[in-house]
Amino acid sequence: MGESAQGLVLALAGGVGGAKLALGLSKILPPERLVIVVNTGDDEEFHGLHVSPDLDTMTYTLSGLYNPDTGWGIAGDSFDTLEMLNRLGADTWFNLGSRDFATHIRRTDLLRNGATLSEVTAQLTATLGIRHAIVPMSDQPVRTVLDTDAGTLAMQEYFVKHRAEPVVRSIRYDGAADAQPSPGFAAALRDAATIVICPSNPFLSVAPILAVPGVRDAIAGHGGRRVAVSPIVGGAAVRGPAGKIMAELGADVSAVGVAREYRGVCDLLALDCQDAGIADAVAAEGIEPAVMPTIMETDDDKIALARQVLELAARAEATA
Repeated sequence: MGESAQGLVLALAGGVGGAKLALGLSKILPPERLVIVVNTGDDEEFHGLHVSPDLDTMTYTLSGLYNPDTGWGIAGDSFDTLEMLNRLGADTWFNLGSRDFATHIRRTDLLRNGATLSEVTAQLTATLGIRHAIVPMSDQPVRTVLDTDAGTLAMQEYFVKHRAEPVVRSIRYDGAADAQPSPGFAAALRDAATIVICPSNPFLSVAPILAVPGVRDAIAGHGGRRVAVSPIVGGAAVRGPAGKIMAELGADVSAVGVAREYRGVCDLLALDCQDAGIADAVAAEGIEPAVMPTIMETDDDKIALARQVLELAARAEATA
């Protein structure tokens, strides 16, 4: 595969964009060289079940079960269970497929029998044939809450129920102060040679991970290379509300704004080719820019970007 970063790679991810790059990394790196830490600030209880949207998106993506049309959920899934729940009077604004329900039923059963979220995730991923480590950011609950012009909304209420339409005034991560990194995350923070921040929403996917006590400091003091991929391309989010939220919070909706959010935890930022003109502005934020194709439409795109990110880290390490 040519020159690439050596040692353990720790990837921080959430959402569909994060899962895409994580899939590419998993196609290049053997299981012992990759740990994928996933945001759990989106976790919520629906119909009495513990739902972990970002963990599920990552699990379905790496297992090959994911729906390529949506990026989330299971390909070919029906919504018969949800339709019956609606008929029975349940509030069904959050879409859960019938096969997807099985994941949440199994997770909830294991949690109620005393397993940690890390242990549950390890069991579910292994059962689905995933050999790479997918771990939650914490085994303690952390919940992303948005203060908006429509009131205080949990992440899924904002994103799904209200279609990300309310104006965001501020964001907090409830429970973060009392949380700690999951055991797999803590070990990877200690042992990783390279940290990759996937092209996930900086406020809704990456910030909750960094809000877990000790995480930001550990990454800030990390001795290896720290590479991020901008989820903002051409002045807009590749998908999702990242650009809208950045604008509402007064941030620059560009890779420059992303660089400002990642100051102190990132050495190099991958920009899409169409953003080559703002590379110098990124550099002015103290983060080295690297221009490359970052849009991932196919599996080959995901692998190609993962390879470039690892080679970027390796070149930076060689010149450090």
